[in-house]
Amino acid sequence: MIEHASPISGIAAYKSDYVATAGYDNFLLLWNPKNKQCIAKAVHDHLANQCSFSSCGKYLVSSSSDYTARLWEIPTLKLLAVFADQRDDVEMTVINHQSKLVATASRDKFVRIYDLEGRLKHRLEGHTSDVISVEWLNNRNEVISSSDDGTVKRWNAETGELLENYDLDGVETDTIAISKEGIIYAGNDEGEIIIIGDPEKKYVKAHNAGIKRLAYNSERQALASLSYDRTLKIWQVTTDGSLELKASANLPQIVWPRSCTFIGDSQIVFGTFGTSYAVYNYKSSTWDLKSINPTSGLNAVTPYRDGNLAVGDAGIIFQDGNKLIELGSLCNFLTQFGATVVSGGQSGQIFDALSGKVLYQHRSPLNCGATFYKDGAIHLIVGTYTGEGLVFKQDSSRNVFFVDEIKLHKNAIKGIACSKDTIFSVCADTSAAFHSIDDFSCLKYVEQAHNKIANGCAFLPDNQFASISRDLHLRIWKEFEIEKIATPHTHSIKCIASSKEGHYLATASYNGRIAIYCVTSREWIIVERPTTAGISSLAFDSIKNQFLASSYDGKVYKISVPSES
Repeated sequence: MIEHASPISGIAAYKSDYVATAGYDNFLLLWNPKNKQCIAKAVHDHLANQCSFSSCGKYLVSSSSDYTARLWEIPTLKLLAVFADQRDDVEMTVINHQSKLVATASRDKFVRIYDLEGRLKHRLEGHTSDVISVEWLNNRNEVISSSDDGTVKRWNAETGELLENYDLDGVETDTIAISKEGIIYAGNDEGEIIIIGDPEKKYVKAHNAGIKRLAYNSERQALASLSYDRTLKIWQVTTDGSLELKASANLPQIVWPRSCTFIGDSQIVFGTFGTSYAVYNYKSSTWDLKSINPTSGLNAVTPYRDGNLAVGDAGIIFQDGNKLIELGSLCNFLTQFGATVVSGGQSGQIFDALSGKVLYQHRSPLNCGATFYKDGAIHLIVGTYTGEGLVFKQDSSRNVFFVDEIKLHKNAIKGIACSKDTIFSVCADTSAAFHSIDDFSCLKYVEQAHNKIANGCAFLPDNQFASISRDLHLRIWKEFEIEKIATPHTHSIKCIASSKEGHYLATASYNGRIAIYCVTSREWIIVERPTTAGISSLAFDSIKNQFLASSYDGKVYKISVPSES
């Protein structure tokens, strides 16, 4: 049986004939929706992010973190062309069958136009941050793009000319959809749908967290919005382009609120954290989750007793590779918190990872955690997708109490680390922030601390911190000043950890490479690639003097370093 081995990040449908899925296992799969059986498979060199059919159903285009988009024949998935001018991840690709052109959206800030043979026609320059989505304007030779710079732009695909710039108040906008009348709908990180008309914009408060996908059905004139608040909403598009809410549904834990599309008369299909896709019938309000099995990828690891704990896509806590407990939700981090270990992720729930008890429920997913001491008691701070730091306290009886919610950033917190008096955090919008442990006030906020998304940070002695970014650099912070260090990485750096005494920093990337930097000698002393799958997290085991690396292939790798003594 052919199925995914990692979460499904992208999904597309052609009428009721085909469903295509793009996964973090690098796979592109074509399915028969009548029996939910995979009929063809293709492979990228790195994560497959999204996919899209041509209007004629003869072609499929896919987008990947291997910096390419690719054109495939349906139904064989024979490779026809590679679009390879990008210098960073390709987030979305769409094909205009009428003009025989392909448009790509890339994190290198460009929209590109190719012909079907893979020849670059135009490189559209104008966005100042990652381009996340792109759509053809009703098969005309015009392209609409959205970006993390908070703008939506309209381009002439024949000439490369920028025709219109829509300023959406600087709020990151991940997704757009276009009605058959040409009205543009944009979903932003504040949970709003912006209706872009002429000359005004209308804002509809749709969700309590960022909107990750909008999908439009021209036959039914319906719009679906999918959010990290873990809800689906279905809107009727009226004759004047306004939206009327018709239905809403809570998402099952297995559904990843990143991608969805309409199929048939009454269904929507979704990417999941499992091996196959999910189906929702919005007329009967029922879910079909059959044949979706947990995937084995790991997202976090921490030393525990004489071994380690790990957790991943399936929400299962493993102790030294053996199942310990099921949390029932994809988890992104493991943090030792006094007498216990905590975890959390897509559901917004914070778990006691040793008992499975839910300690707190937040409105958006959770990304990372760190501990600090305040007034003689150990505290935990958890970074969220909506920019808050959630503070908890553990008393002498091991009871955990919620203390405060601090607004650390405007966007998803990707890493957090603490010294004895400072909380340091980095964000998806490239910023970094320093907050006081004493009163949680902001000491310093650096708006563009990194050239691209920052993915993690770590504490170093003498009140120093280190951070890593998709820009392939390591940064060491001392009294708000930055030392920028080139790394041996060739693909986006995903995670970082420091050794107990801070002599070593381990960094790891999405293509499986681990590089260890000696802070004292100022050199990279170890560079290994134990897996071709991505490394998801790093932790230091001070007892065995080794770094632990969890991977999307479901394994934990160990890298020993020289003694710090």
